[in-house]
Amino acid sequence: MTRFNHAEAINELQELRTTNERCCERVVSLAQRIIDDNYTSTLGDQVWPFYEQAAIAALDTQNFTLANYCIDKLKHRFTEKSLRFRRLLGMRYEAQGLLDEAQEVYDSILKEDETNLLASKRQIALLKARRKDHELMEALTSYLDTYYDDCEAWLELCEVYASKYMYEQAAFCCQEMILLQPSNHIFYLKYAEICYTMNQYEMALKYYCKVLELCTDHVRALYGLHLPLNVY
Repeated sequence: MTRFNHAEAINELQELRTTNERCCERVVSLAQRIIDDNYTSTLGDQVWPFYEQAAIAALDTQNFTLANYCIDKLKHRFTEKSLRFRRLLGMRYEAQGLLDEAQEVYDSILKEDETNLLASKRQIALLKARRKDHELMEALTSYLDTYYDDCEAWLELCEVYASKYMYEQAAFCCQEMILLQPSNHIFYLKYAEICYTMNQYEMALKYYCKVLELCTDHVRALYGLHLPLNVY
């Protein structure tokens, strides 16, 4: 049997934190072994990001024993005054299915720091999961006031608007996405389809053509190209 190398495990976990890769099951496996072998005493100040990483991975895999252990360690060090620590409490509520409690935690964080990126993203994910579309639109709009260049958030807001038949607002989101990523053919396609839905056939035709400039064999764009032409 291969001997477990604690130093290599620590380096692997640090690399995963640097690259923002979750790899939850792998993180849980390595973290549990490091904790069981009392190797955390060698980590110094790096023990705190280690516990945070392990707690998040444990919550993702429903390993509440490990998650609670790590969260308790972090609570002893940082207390609930720490916004970053409170985000973990919100994530634990989410994992337990206590969505109202999780929402309260994220709301309290954003009251103290409305630009808190991590809490904003968790709040948005939670509102989406709960299908609270009105609150989701407000949260995304507020988020984009601070983080304007987040194309994923613009796309999310676009889709919520479109689902509510708010096509002018959805079209505006597409325009912002195109400005941010002018070489992404998906955003032109989305805009073309919304223009067609609003009976703006000339505009739809223009953007279907733009999709084909960027991706010559795009089937949906080729099909969409015939729709405005059939109207005339």
